[in-house]
Amino acid sequence: MDSPATDIARRLAASAEAVCRRYLSNGRREGRYWLVGDVHNSPGRSLYVRLSATAESRGGAGKWTDAQSGDHGDLLDIIAASCAHRTMRETLDEARQFLSLPPPPETTPRNPTIRKAPTGTPEAARRLWAASKPIMNSIAARYLGHRSITDLSGIDQLRFHPRCYYRPAEDDVPGVREAWPAMIAAVTDNEGTITGVHRTWLDPQSHDKAAVAYPRRAMGHLLGSGVRFGKADGVMVAGEGLETLLSLRQVMPSMAMIAGLSAAHLAAIQFPAALRCLYVARDDDPAGATALSTLTERCEPVGIAVIPLEPRLDDFNSDLTAYGHERLAAAIRVQLSAADAVRFLKE
Repeated sequence: MDSPATDIARRLAASAEAVCRRYLSNGRREGRYWLVGDVHNSPGRSLYVRLSATAESRGGAGKWTDAQSGDHGDLLDIIAASCAHRTMRETLDEARQFLSLPPPPETTPRNPTIRKAPTGTPEAARRLWAASKPIMNSIAARYLGHRSITDLSGIDQLRFHPRCYYRPAEDDVPGVREAWPAMIAAVTDNEGTITGVHRTWLDPQSHDKAAVAYPRRAMGHLLGSGVRFGKADGVMVAGEGLETLLSLRQVMPSMAMIAGLSAAHLAAIQFPAALRCLYVARDDDPAGATALSTLTERCEPVGIAVIPLEPRLDDFNSDLTAYGHERLAAAIRVQLSAADAVRFLKE
């Protein structure tokens, strides 16, 4: 039997265009899609909602993707975001009202003193972080080791969860497992407050990423925040992926760094007040070029110098695994200022 949320999501999908007209009123229909700026109903064309299922599309009606942030979901997520709901119950009540469905029967919770944190909120992210374990000697540490990231000393922003819930997506095979080991990374703001977490689901046998459609997902409030390594003073490295920054930490362990987790979020990171020089460890793709350009435009008016760090291959983890620590350090040395090379590069 389907859960109430699954049943309501299916009913909403059958009326996808009507849902979009109500909750994404600043968008418009183009062909089989509804286009709008984001889940908060901002004007624009970044987010697209499938209004009907087709043979060539990867998802069914009601599924949406934000091309800018990489986020995706269903129409329940749209209603929750546009109405600023804090709980799933609020969203389901709103959806039932939209669909003219009767309210659910009253039930008594097993333990009314314990409340589950609303899904996807910073509170839920902090609870998952608190329930996670140290990363050392875990499957997550072995996963990183296979990518030549072996020195995890001083890295408190990464933890391990042995059975982290995975919400199956439309693109997953039927019957996919709903719990996998996962590497958990704390997403924080400039003050060090946890605003979200990033999860990388892992296969316990291969110690590689789990065989699911989306083995990486973030939750909580991400805009402006990131996974921060070290405390920034005047100099910092910013990059997109965790493995990119962890690879650079193998040769620059004392350099402050922040992983934005996507090109769009990298471009929107908050700058520490003392920052005067930002090295951008960009990926070698169009999204990486766009993030570098946006960061440069933001930094110039406030007097922050931007210096790109260019990988030889597609990113710095590929460089580390292909060439090793010494050659990676040599390639980075010529891209840093002379003073920063002396200060930060490991001898």
